[in-house]
Amino acid sequence: MTSTTTRTYFCIDLKSFYASVECIERGLDPFATNLVVADPERTEKTICLAVSPSMRALGVPGRCRVFQIPSSINYIMAPPRMQLYIDYSAEIYSIYLRYVSKDDIHVYSIDEAFLDVTDYLPMYRLPAEELAKRIMDDIVNTTKITAACGIGTNLYLAKIALDITAKHSGGNIGILTEETYQKTLWNHRPLTDFWRIGPGIAKRLEVLGIHTMGEIASADQEALYRLLGVDAELLIDHAWGREPVTIADIKAYKPKANSICHGQVLGCDYSFEDGGLIVKEMADMMALELVDRGLVTDSITLSVGYNHKFETRPAHGTISLPITTSSSRQLIEYSVKLYRRITDPTLPVHRLTLTFNNIVDEAWQQYDLFTDPLLLEKEHKMQAAMLEIKEKFGKNAILKGMNLEKKATARERNQQIGGHRSGS
Repeated sequence: MTSTTTRTYFCIDLKSFYASVECIERGLDPFATNLVVADPERTEKTICLAVSPSMRALGVPGRCRVFQIPSSINYIMAPPRMQLYIDYSAEIYSIYLRYVSKDDIHVYSIDEAFLDVTDYLPMYRLPAEELAKRIMDDIVNTTKITAACGIGTNLYLAKIALDITAKHSGGNIGILTEETYQKTLWNHRPLTDFWRIGPGIAKRLEVLGIHTMGEIASADQEALYRLLGVDAELLIDHAWGREPVTIADIKAYKPKANSICHGQVLGCDYSFEDGGLIVKEMADMMALELVDRGLVTDSITLSVGYNHKFETRPAHGTISLPITTSSSRQLIEYSVKLYRRITDPTLPVHRLTLTFNNIVDEAWQQYDLFTDPLLLEKEHKMQAAMLEIKEKFGKNAILKGMNLEKKATARERNQQIGGHRSGS
């Protein structure tokens, strides 16, 4: 196939995925059952991970907070079970593999995937819409999960066909080409319905009197670049329904620099000292991740967010290490040093994001004149032993003293997936 070949992409979404799984596990119909997925042990301000289609039909948004659900609606609150959702997602991925190669699948999220079906349509002797219907029927017959599908001549159009067009289709399938996109969606409002246009960008475009994709397409490009910088190029392409990136491009992409990042939104405001404890736990956990993956780092970045009522920008900073290392002791030391340097001790800490930058293979580990290689090797062996114990007996099988302190969160997070309960 040449690069000029018109391609056909599917973007398949699993409707109200978490809530649908919970309904199915209870033997209930997601389209007739009011159910939200949220942790009852958290406050009313906690965000619902999903609401069932019947709740959406009543006007309840998918990512609302519990207190925003009208009191007139009776509903089931299902605690999140992330491992269960992962298992369902894996089963559905195996369904995709019945139809296309893994090389032609890009998993966008746990409930959404892109499929390049260009070379499969002639093989199956089916039009794109019929193949999409066959895959969607296979999903619902195997798992009882209802899917929707966007079909497009590029990845962007497939996504927009899913997000906007399929919603107004009786068969949960939307189809777009550049021509039909321009004809049917150039005047569509609001702009935030379009992929990658959030409220911030929409407000900035309003300054130029722009409210639709058609207006972006006809706008002065220099003005757009002055307003948005290099991001204007992507926006202009999308306004015309163009997207040059393919699934093959995504799979071939190799980043220039690698990093690992972990973040926490704390359950309540933390004092300066208690926030430092969480930074220690995060650095320790991430150091073990480096050892497990055979990697080292020489740079740490930390972002500290405060309670929003103070209207203060998050603190942000980076610190360089004199060596490349995976030593928990050293990474904790430098992470805490950075935390104390950038954090306002008078403000309550509410969010923390820790990043290890420039990670490379441990074969590139370096020492300075003040480092004892034998001591580091001893610590590395101890970390490896801890990993082996955790792998065999669970993440909480071995803990440090700091993990037992009142404000520590590591024990609880070790039982979670993506910050939510993994399920029983």
